[in-house]
Amino acid sequence: MKVNVSRSIVVALTCACVIVVVSSLRAPHASTTKNKFDALYASLGMPIPAQTPASGVPEKTIAQEGREKNVKLLGDLPVSQFIPVMNYFAASMGRRCNYCHVNNNGQWDYASDAKNEKNRARDMIKLVLDTNKTLAQLKLDPVACYTCHRGRNSPQSVPPLPLPTPPAGGPGGAGPGGPGAGAAPGAQPQGSPTPRPTPTPAEELIQKYISAIGGQAAIDKIKSRTATGTFMTANGATGTYELMQSSDNGYEHFTTQRGTMERGIMGNIGWERNQQGLRELAGHDLDVLRSTALLSRNLSLKEQYTRLRTAGRDKVGDRDAYVVLAARNDTDAERLYFDVETGLLLRRMTFMRTIVGTIPEQIDFEDYRDVNGVKLPFTIRVSSVDAGNPYIVRKLTEIKLNAPVDDSKFKMPVATPPKNP
Repeated sequence: MKVNVSRSIVVALTCACVIVVVSSLRAPHASTTKNKFDALYASLGMPIPAQTPASGVPEKTIAQEGREKNVKLLGDLPVSQFIPVMNYFAASMGRRCNYCHVNNNGQWDYASDAKNEKNRARDMIKLVLDTNKTLAQLKLDPVACYTCHRGRNSPQSVPPLPLPTPPAGGPGGAGPGGPGAGAAPGAQPQGSPTPRPTPTPAEELIQKYISAIGGQAAIDKIKSRTATGTFMTANGATGTYELMQSSDNGYEHFTTQRGTMERGIMGNIGWERNQQGLRELAGHDLDVLRSTALLSRNLSLKEQYTRLRTAGRDKVGDRDAYVVLAARNDTDAERLYFDVETGLLLRRMTFMRTIVGTIPEQIDFEDYRDVNGVKLPFTIRVSSVDAGNPYIVRKLTEIKLNAPVDDSKFKMPVATPPKNP
């Protein structure tokens, strides 16, 4: 019985993960051109966004936009969260889209309910939403798909045996009559907490970072930056990459064997153009662009947050790092990881809060080199919750500071109607 229940839960979640992911990821109205567009994004290691015309209006929800068909529980999601949530479902379950969605001879029918797993997924989504309502009343942290599944189709509900053996004579006492007497055999000892050293203030860590990359005076001299290089994704795709930054403006250009894509941001207006056409970015898509395209993003950290707090230490690869919790507001927070020895920024984690869970994205910075008196990373790895292509690595070959830039690159182009075949 328990096994059957577990299987049902697994199936449900799996479908959930793929349920909308492809739900109408791109319904029938985008046949040939669409396939080329999807392949380009897959090669770039990026989630395939819904195509909406540039408008300048506030971001719509899935229900308001109406492109994704047969979405019954996630209609209140902002459009830009839809694909990340689908990828989150898949990663939580260790499955792919075809677990819940129908694929007939290479053609996806995301809206179809032919697979029972898809309806199970809906049950699981509802379970998460209902559970979190109860937890909110109890003022407890919410749960999500990954809380139980952790990349497994079936959640592991019993502890694996044998349990770790406690050290003899360690804290908690293993001898007769000691504090651990009467505990279950093999149980972990409960050691007494040891005093923690006073953490280094977050502001001090950020100041050390500023000094490590060259000092505030050197940073203040930077008015623009251009960079060129290559990129590689987890699925083996490669291509060339170009970056241009000036003040609060940014521009990126990707070239792959499957086509090109360019993205720009000027002030609060972000946009993207590819073979499929031009669209204005909003919500999470706009935040992602800001994270890579703005000049001040990693040079003026303190000004970006309302609260900073040191949260201990962690490892980034083989490096020890201080962790700083950085909050923009009551709901939007990041984690910054600074090298204990050098003070350099090693990692930056952002979190997208959705109705079904918090979705992380991680950016790692490596290979710092001196560029006109300022140390900048030449290798940048962006990791996301996408089981099909979990990371993209950009390796820069050249960075120039204060070189002339073409401001027209940042401005959103005028949309042109697609050419008739």
